[in-house]
Amino acid sequence: MHRGLYAACSAMLVQETNLDVTANNLANVDTPGFKKRVSANAEFSAYMDRIEKISEDGETKLMTTPPFTMNWRGKQTIGTMALANIYSEDVMDTSPGVVKTTENPLDVAIDGPGFFAIADEEGNTYYTREGNFTLDGAGNIITPNGMQLQGNGGGLSVGNATSININRRGQVIADGNVVGNLQIFNFERPTYLRHVGKNLLAVTPQSGEAEGVANPRFFEHALEMSNVSVVEEMVRMIEAQRAYEGASKALMTHDEQTSRLITSYSRG
Repeated sequence: MHRGLYAACSAMLVQETNLDVTANNLANVDTPGFKKRVSANAEFSAYMDRIEKISEDGETKLMTTPPFTMNWRGKQTIGTMALANIYSEDVMDTSPGVVKTTENPLDVAIDGPGFFAIADEEGNTYYTREGNFTLDGAGNIITPNGMQLQGNGGGLSVGNATSININRRGQVIADGNVVGNLQIFNFERPTYLRHVGKNLLAVTPQSGEAEGVANPRFFEHALEMSNVSVVEEMVRMIEAQRAYEGASKALMTHDEQTSRLITSYSRG
């Protein structure tokens, strides 16, 4: 493929992915605890210097090979001249959202870094900043999608208690008795946690393993809202759309010039 065609086409693909990330952020502007994702650099990279490799987490990654080595076609790689835009990755922005006061005694927001641990029925553990909890029929403290909130002794439950509250130290108080403590976890590189739902996060090799936070603090009867700024995301969307349009025009121009060149050559 001609370099110009490939460069324009790959630039369009980069901006399309950029638009998808921005659109997902906007769709979750009202989701409690949601952390927006920021497009990491659509980096310039030499196409012939890259090969695809399946990483340990099962995702296809583009790996760079050193200059002047044998590439995947058995030919020598010469230099690192960029022939295309390649979308590298997007990462999570861990900046806190606005804390909103509510009247629900089971609503709680984390004061500082860290994440709640929740578990599904199969025992899989996920992490979230969403703190709008409720009770199931057995008195277990659960998320809106039915996953159980984890404390320092496993899943938290208040049984048949009629008066429930979670204080600033994370103590779960049922009918005046402390029945458990919230446990908060953090990661070496939390920006690399992977979204598996609106605000569910899963551990990745890049994020590192979960580590308990000592003496966590909380806001009672409060929810941390999304950290998405509608204005910022709209600006990013417009920028991505303009860049996509520019790459599209470059693609059409290069295609027309190539067609004229072929026509002139055939006539000559």
